[in-house]
Amino acid sequence: MEPKVNAWKSNLNNGLILGLAGIVYSLILYFLDQSLNKTGGYIFIIIQIGLLFFLLKSYRDNLMHGQITYGQSFGAGLIICIYYAIIMAIFSYILYTVIDPGLVAKQLAMAEEGMVKKGLPQSAIDTGMAFTAKIMKPSIMVISGIFGNIIWGAILSLVISIFIKKEGNPLIDAPEN
Repeated sequence: MEPKVNAWKSNLNNGLILGLAGIVYSLILYFLDQSLNKTGGYIFIIIQIGLLFFLLKSYRDNLMHGQITYGQSFGAGLIICIYYAIIMAIFSYILYTVIDPGLVAKQLAMAEEGMVKKGLPQSAIDTGMAFTAKIMKPSIMVISGIFGNIIWGAILSLVISIFIKKEGNPLIDAPEN
């Protein structure tokens, strides 16, 4: 009988790969002064989907001997995304507190500009900006980023696992007694 695969240990490297990809992509956007560009975020979503697909496929083929249930695939994807969320939270904290403490001010200015473009009255803009300023602190952004990335990772894992699952034939693969 083969030993059981520990999904947490087995997917640590996959989580690190996804996390490093996120850091590299974020740094590229930062150095190109495109950190606040929404299109760049949409591009990373496509990269994230593709990378998670290949990481789960690699997990299935290399560690699960080519067979994985939907639940196992979802669990592995979620674990990868938990590692990713933690890595990105640490990076985000460093980005907002050490690398560029003024980035929060840029985001606040962009939010205010968006409210002005929508034609909101000044009282609504002031109220919205007061609330936005309260939640745009690095510590709050890190915590919300962890939960947001885990929820987004769960959604991606649910969808990607549909294409990754590969169960064996129970008549052929039945364990011998």
